[in-house]
Amino acid sequence: MEKKDIRSMTPEELEAFVVNDLKDKKFRARQIYDWMHVKCVQNFDEMTNLSKDLRQKLSENATLCPVEKADCLISQIDGTRKYLFRMEDGSIIESVLMKYKHGNSVCISSQVGCRMGCRFCASTLLGLERNLNTSEMLGQIYAIQRDTGERVSNVVIMGTGEPLDNYDAVVRFIRMISDEKGLNISQRNITLSTCGIVPKIYQLADEHLQITLAISLHASDNEKRKSMMPIANKYDMDTLLEACRYYYETNGRRLTFEYSLARGVNDSPEDARALAKLLKGFMWHVNLIPINPVEERSYVQSDRKSIVNFKNSLEKYGGNVTIRREMGRDIQAACGQLRRRYMTQIGEKEV
Repeated sequence: MEKKDIRSMTPEELEAFVVNDLKDKKFRARQIYDWMHVKCVQNFDEMTNLSKDLRQKLSENATLCPVEKADCLISQIDGTRKYLFRMEDGSIIESVLMKYKHGNSVCISSQVGCRMGCRFCASTLLGLERNLNTSEMLGQIYAIQRDTGERVSNVVIMGTGEPLDNYDAVVRFIRMISDEKGLNISQRNITLSTCGIVPKIYQLADEHLQITLAISLHASDNEKRKSMMPIANKYDMDTLLEACRYYYETNGRRLTFEYSLARGVNDSPEDARALAKLLKGFMWHVNLIPINPVEERSYVQSDRKSIVNFKNSLEKYGGNVTIRREMGRDIQAACGQLRRRYMTQIGEKEV
């Protein structure tokens, strides 16, 4: 019999499982939920206020889909921590802990690999293996809290994978991580980044979540975006921005547009003017990202002067613009880089 993934269950689903499958009292479900989502335990033996018999039944019938730390690199520059986690089936994913004055922020993965094929990203080089379940997304945060002894206050779903390509599990994750019965992280402190799967943006808008939606734009016209992001061949800029308008009008939440600057590709004054024109009518925030060099890719990071000039040009048109701080560069903290190196080394050893 396949074990039930109980860490992905809502309180109501867990109660039904405890009563109907385990034949125990429903108040036990509240105790188990607290152990999983407040105390963040990794196994049933840690649930010390449960009887030995109940812990045995849980072990036989359920799983927490444990997330095991495989490696952790700590930046000597800014204290950023890059984690490699091993899943129950041996899959490897990565997460990043970034420390700010306003609190600890964790960037989590939503898939093992990615199939979106963005030309500047290391996450997609090994393709998509599978989706993560909700337990495995929660487990990344819980494992980091356990490892550091510090609370996570902000969550960014911007690691390996395209969140809207794993829609149901990601939405369930958002609801559970923000639930007052669990870690109770405010939805306003959660950011979901997408390359732009248009039908899912409409669907997400109708969930009426209070998260920040970040759109990976990276270009100011269709042709340039197609050269960087294959998704643009399916959904052109007008179609994507129409979905963004619907999201804003439905939720009243300002969108963030992410723009990775690559030297000589999309960082000219003309690109800045075209981007401002494109976003006219939005209450917009552009997050400029100095592109992270990836060995297998040809893109080169724009120089500091070009980045600042691009920011100043955009601001003249009334937008809110920030330049993302580069964190953990000395530990390959960009999406997919550390996992790519780890998997390559494993492959070489097997050969």
